[in-house]
Amino acid sequence: MLSTLNSRLSTSFAGAKRWLIAGILLAALASYLSGGINPYDRGVWIDCGINIILAVSLNLILGHTGQFSLGHAGFMSVGGYTAAKLTLVCAALVPAALHPLLFAAALLAGGLMAACAGLLVGIPSLRLRGDYLAIVTLGFGEIIRVVMQNTEAVGGASGLSGIPKLTTLGWAFALAAVTIYAIAGLVNSTYGRGFLAVSDDEVAASAMGVNPVRYKVTAFVVGAFFAGIAGALYAHHKQTLVPTGFDWLKSVDIVVMVILGGMGRTPGVIVAAIILTWLPEHLRVFAEYRMIIYALLIILLMILRPQGLFTLRFKKKGKEAKTLP
Repeated sequence: MLSTLNSRLSTSFAGAKRWLIAGILLAALASYLSGGINPYDRGVWIDCGINIILAVSLNLILGHTGQFSLGHAGFMSVGGYTAAKLTLVCAALVPAALHPLLFAAALLAGGLMAACAGLLVGIPSLRLRGDYLAIVTLGFGEIIRVVMQNTEAVGGASGLSGIPKLTTLGWAFALAAVTIYAIAGLVNSTYGRGFLAVSDDEVAASAMGVNPVRYKVTAFVVGAFFAGIAGALYAHHKQTLVPTGFDWLKSVDIVVMVILGGMGRTPGVIVAAIILTWLPEHLRVFAEYRMIIYALLIILLMILRPQGLFTLRFKKKGKEAKTLP
């Protein structure tokens, strides 16, 4: 049985590596051709790449580990402010030719700082479950927002501005591909089976020797790391950061992407992130009623497809229906 599992995991990793290489090549091609794309459309596609990173990273926490978190925007803001402050301080000291390396260092710093925030919130709060955990993570996200709003070193209530525009289509989708590969590789590894065990039944997982708190903290730290990278990309795309852009409504937007795509189903989450990024843009022609229409569409989708948009079922003769992962 163990050899069969290892064989399946190695096959899964090989397939994931091929998708990673294909994703990076497509990102490089998109970056090369981005000059011919309308600036507005290019900006929305960059938003799609950032939202894919956010949704896939939250899917590790919410979909694979079964922990309802409403603080993902907080991790995103930590990464965004850290990376933006680093580039604002160092941009004048570093030659323009080395700005891509500075940007890569800023992305890593933003991710690591967000991971530290995920660890800080994870250790004391992840002994909680369900609604209690959601309330704690919501409170954490609001604490981060208020701290940023009252810290003059990062611009206070007026936010940070003048951030260099370093995020490109290639950076956004290359890092989205890396995020998808890393999360899929972690979940499909032998260690990652612990996330699924915790999601199914924490009591049974504990009885089998799995430490639920350890796996929940790991999921929070990894998810926060990639949320921080998404925040860094966002900062260097929008060039301005304000604390109100990372309130609890932003966290709810990311949660909706995961739920509509199908919790634990990465392809569905990716498609949902793209749809929910483009949909508000196409509704701008209904300026006064845009958010009402957007909210109604989400409500209808939740009523008609509560299990997610991309949870297709196929029945075979003599067998129970199977749900595609």
